[in-house]
Amino acid sequence: MVYQVTIQESQRAFLVEPDETILAGALRQGVRLPYGCREGVCGACRGRVLLGQVEHGEAQFAVLSAVDRQAGLALFCCARARSNLSIECREAAAGNDTPIRTLPARIVRLTRAAPDVMLVDLKLPTGDRLEFCAGQYIDILLGEGRRRAFSLANSPQADGCLQLHVRHIVGGRFTDRLFGQMKERDILRLRGPFGSFFLRDAPDKPAVLVAGGTGFAPVKAIVEQAIAEGSSRALHVYWGGRRRADLYLLELAEGWARQHANIRFVPVLSDSLEDDRWSGRTGLVHAAVMADWPQLAGCQAYVCGSPAMVAASRRDFLARCGLPGEDFFADSFDFAADTIGAIGASDDAAERVEDHA
Repeated sequence: MVYQVTIQESQRAFLVEPDETILAGALRQGVRLPYGCREGVCGACRGRVLLGQVEHGEAQFAVLSAVDRQAGLALFCCARARSNLSIECREAAAGNDTPIRTLPARIVRLTRAAPDVMLVDLKLPTGDRLEFCAGQYIDILLGEGRRRAFSLANSPQADGCLQLHVRHIVGGRFTDRLFGQMKERDILRLRGPFGSFFLRDAPDKPAVLVAGGTGFAPVKAIVEQAIAEGSSRALHVYWGGRRRADLYLLELAEGWARQHANIRFVPVLSDSLEDDRWSGRTGLVHAAVMADWPQLAGCQAYVCGSPAMVAASRRDFLARCGLPGEDFFADSFDFAADTIGAIGASDDAAERVEDHA
């Protein structure tokens, strides 16, 4: 049986199979719903079921509580239709309507930015390029249907080149190979772009960009895109880590703030030690945001990092700081199931986990 899903505001309709998620059915038919992790942890695809029944699947209770479910809310990356549906959700901006492609890419540079962080610079075939929005991510294809998702850390202006920021997860199928065996000139296969974590066109709203660990990668892309376009929009960048080494491109981010009056940068460490010689902000990075922004109404928040950080930011920014739900955008980094220590995550989840910094 095939079910019809209708988006109430636009009256746009698409069909879904019983065994596919609402998001998967929408994307398959060219309907661009907002999404991030595709694993039920970031909340980017959150919407409301107005009519009909769904099965919530793997949606995390930290993101979609029992009260939310009773109120008709659903995460469309996990929810499967069990009848025809009428739903309420945002449709992704037209700027996200880019073709998804599968391409080879050659590793041209491997840079150890921190003991457990590698900057991976990739070169596409001559004359080829990947169209994407700053903040989106790609899948690295590993074979046997396995993939690993990594945010693109460069702006689209870097023609034919892509950069990834990869943290080493001990036991990780991909990251163990990257840190122990891969070398320059090796070939990877990638597919993308994916995700709706990109800067919306709202020049009068300050953008509060919050990163944990290598969640800095898409934030870097967004900021560099804004700089390349000569944007004067206020960008407030918060980057959290446990130790000083986790802020592996600290000087770059500090340079943005020195050189551009519209950019403010706040680094935060949650577990600094004496060796770090740290005199900056301490604590949780999203708490630093709330200290500076007790009222977030009139702003947009873009949060990228661990599921715990994303969930805490969503909860507190909306409930305590007055941020409208439609102005919260997130990309959540999670374990892959075949990574040692990973429990309860899909095998297709991203091997790009971060600490709650």
